This record gives sequence, C-alpha cells and structure tokens, in this order.
Amino acid sequence: MSSLKVPASVPDPYEDAEQLKKAFKGWGTNEDLIIQILAHRNAAQRKLIRDSYAAAYGEDLLKDLDSELSSDFQRVVLLWTLSPAERDAYLVNEATKRLTASNWVIMETACTRSSDDLFKARQAYHARYKKSLEEDVAYHTSGDFRKLLVPLITAFRYEGDEVNMTLARKEANILHEKISDKAYNDEEIIRIISTRSKAQLSATFNHYNDHHGHEIIKDLEADDDDDEYLKLLRAAIECLKTPEKYFEKVLRLAIKKLGTDEWDLTRVVATRAEVDMERIKEEYHRRNSVTLDRAIAADTSGDYEKMLLALIGHGDA
Repeated sequence: MSSLKVPASVPDPYEDAEQLKKAFKGWGTNEDLIIQILAHRNAAQRKLIRDSYAAAYGEDLLKDLDSELSSDFQRVVLLWTLSPAERDAYLVNEATKRLTASNWVIMETACTRSSDDLFKARQAYHARYKKSLEEDVAYHTSGDFRKLLVPLITAFRYEGDEVNMTLARKEANILHEKISDKAYNDEEIIRIISTRSKAQLSATFNHYNDHHGHEIIKDLEADDDDDEYLKLLRAAIECLKTPEKYFEKVLRLAIKKLGTDEWDLTRVVATRAEVDMERIKEEYHRRNSVTLDRAIAADTSGDYEKMLLALIGHGDA
C-alpha cells in the first residue's frame, strides 16, 4: 500500500469566481460563502480569483463586493481582497485625506513593510492615483511630522543580516546624546532610523540598552505625553524593533475602547494576517491573559466577527 500523501487540492480560481457570483445573486447576499472563499485564500489566489472574475463576467470583483456589502464587513472584505501593495497604497492615500488623516497609518506602513513591499506600494500608488505616494505624504504633513514621515515612507533599506558593530556603537551613542538633549527632531535621529537596515537598527538599539542602562523606548517615554511628534517617533522605533508589540497595543486599544475602534481593528487584521499574526496573537495573549480570538468574539458580531476570526486563523480548517 502506497504511503504517498495526496496533495491538498489547489482551489480553482474560476470555480471560486463562479461561487462568488452566485453569492451576489438572489434576494440576499450569501455572506457566509464570501467568507468561506476569500478568507481562506492567500494573496496570489485572491489575485487569480479577481482575474478569473473579470475574464468570466467582464466585471470588477471589488466593485461588486463594494455594492453588495456594507459597514465594517464590507471594509474588511475589500481591504483583504486587494493585493498587499494596492492595500498599502489605499491606506496611505486614505491617511492623507482631511477626514481620515493619520500620521500613524503612514508611519506604520513605512516601518513594518519590507523594502520590496514598500517599493511595490509606491508603484501601486502611482498607478492608482496618478501621483507619487511621497508627494501626497509631503503635501499633507508639515513640520516635524513631514521631516520624519517622508524619509520613512521613501526608505529602501538593506534587508540582509549583515551588521556593522562599530557603526552600531557609534550610532547608539549619537541617539543617546540627541535624546538626552531632547533634540527629538534632529536630522541624525531621523537619518539613522530611516536609512539603516532593521538588523543594523536592532544591533544599535541593543547597544543603546547595554551601554546606557535602559531601552531607547523608555528614554523617549520619559517626556511630555502631549507631544504628538515624540509619540510618533517612539512608535516608529517600536515598529522597526518589535512590530508585534506595536500591533498588540493597537489591537488592545481598539478593542478596549468604549465602543470598538473598528477602523484600527480591521486594518491590523487585514494587513498582518499573512505576515506576523501568530506573533501578534502570542503577544496579545501574553499581555492580556486572553486570546485575541476571544477578545474579538466578545467585542464584534455577525459577518464582521466571522471574517475577522477566519483571518486571524481561528476559522481555518
């Protein structure tokens, strides 16, 4: 008897497209079928479904989802169905708009994506909005925020593991000196955190901790809590250093608010589900003594809840 395992069948994108079309027909949309398909397909598969849908029906799946769905469920499904680069472009564009402006979303995108991902997001932005991402970020920010965010969003960091320890020691001392002087907007601080690789920054932050007795984040916390620029700088360093801790905090604050902050909850789940959600879930459990899926289930409902739980892996077979 053969011991060879039969490989799991790869979903047929044309069949998925056909099922989605069926989900839109009739008197009510079949939300369960939409979740069953889209929440369990990876980025490459979702792209094939969109292409197959366009080829079979001459229509844009995103437009049909937009017209068939509503509220928070609509937003999470649309964000998820976009390619990662399109999604980042969309979120950054939204973050530059007057009513949805958010320096935090720009910073988060800049500091937690790989250089390649960030480059693809800039290309997607160019294709969709007919202008450059950095142009909009520069136009819609000012002062210290612009000084920090434009270099971060345009960064193309080295992604390898090579580290220069002499440089790490030197730049840890520069950071300590500037922070001790409360020169938080100094161009040297911005140069270091916007150009160095994450491996290099990790070595620099470790040296800072070892040599100066406490973490860089702690030194940036010991100041005026009303300083929005300082908060953003601190969060940028957290994102570069330990993104799972940053995202755990965003989720915790979103869920514990009086009335859930669905905007933040949706964004983090949709952008991190295929990246580092397992680490975020571990950090959430460690920090809150409750699992993320239980926290989400207690705070959301209906199709929105089902989609979120499926995306964080709770609904996987």
